[in-house]
Amino acid sequence: MSETTENLKQLPLGDWHRNLGARMVPFAGYEMPVQYEGVMAEHLWTRENAGLFDVSHMGQVQLVGEGAPEALEANTPGNLSALGVGKIRYTLLLAQDGGILDDLMVTNARNDLYLVVNGATKHDDLAYMRAQLPPSVTINHLEDAALLALQGPKAAEALAKLGIQPLQDGWPVPTDLYFMEAGPFLWNDVPVGISRSGYTGEDGFEISIPADHAEAFATALNGLDEVCPIGLGARDSLRLEAGLPLYGHDMGPEILPVEANLNFALSKVRREEGNFAGAERVLGQYPDKAATKRIGLFVEGRQPVREGADVVDAEGNIVGKVTSGGFSPTLQRPIAMAYVPMALSITGTAITVEQRKKQIACTVADMPFVPHNYHRKPKL
Repeated sequence: MSETTENLKQLPLGDWHRNLGARMVPFAGYEMPVQYEGVMAEHLWTRENAGLFDVSHMGQVQLVGEGAPEALEANTPGNLSALGVGKIRYTLLLAQDGGILDDLMVTNARNDLYLVVNGATKHDDLAYMRAQLPPSVTINHLEDAALLALQGPKAAEALAKLGIQPLQDGWPVPTDLYFMEAGPFLWNDVPVGISRSGYTGEDGFEISIPADHAEAFATALNGLDEVCPIGLGARDSLRLEAGLPLYGHDMGPEILPVEANLNFALSKVRREEGNFAGAERVLGQYPDKAATKRIGLFVEGRQPVREGADVVDAEGNIVGKVTSGGFSPTLQRPIAMAYVPMALSITGTAITVEQRKKQIACTVADMPFVPHNYHRKPKL
């Protein structure tokens, strides 16, 4: 490993993880827990109960000032100015040529925008936003806040036991939130921001809490029968099963949104306006005019294919690349994501992957591989 313990940043809960027996590894410049009991067991626990993840390496950012949504819109294809109070939108931070600099969650927190960005890119994101946004918008990096994720079908049941209250009378309690909704709350008089969101495909919550209260909160959750701590290993296998791309692996600045199979992030009104960074190049590929596309793969046999493996044609020519791959604990088979020519992206198409000079048969699969279990608001 190129990183050493001495130059890694420490999470607010670093000692807490070590005391629980976590195996710590370098990730995004931090020393982070990769597993406790084991990836397979932690993955299946989250699918059946509630897993507690420490994602404090992620960047938490506050944008304050009149016109902040419109200013951020200039660099994203999401319709942020129409985002209702307490609503969340997944969007993409785009370079001026339309390449994906990051994917992020944006919440309308009434008096400001609250952003969660990827840990490995947060400092670059901040620099880019400071260069692109007008002086009227203040950018605050919330470095004194921890971020925890409680994910799984019993997450709401567990969170309800902590006695979390709305910040104001008449507001909902956390378990009344629907998927992609958020609000301010109090836990033992400590202010916490809670969203019904996550990156596992399961129902769940992300909780932003002052770093000096994070250990007490995590200990309270971990003391519940429904909850176990879960490491990075299972977080990755869960998001892969959910068909969710990981920045820096399944997308990057050389990839455009349509190529990344993220058409849903290009909102209709923004497509019509065409006034975001790289719009001409991005919209030139919409909806299906890109040369390549991110797809899912079912892998034959038991041997997973890994990031960097080549997709080859019948003559052995490299035509694509695997970007994520691993064994699915839920499906009990290997799965992967890859970029392939658009003509090969149709579900059911036979694909050949070459790894370590061995050819492995694959089939294009629909994503998510495992159906999402989000707590969505019923349609009227």
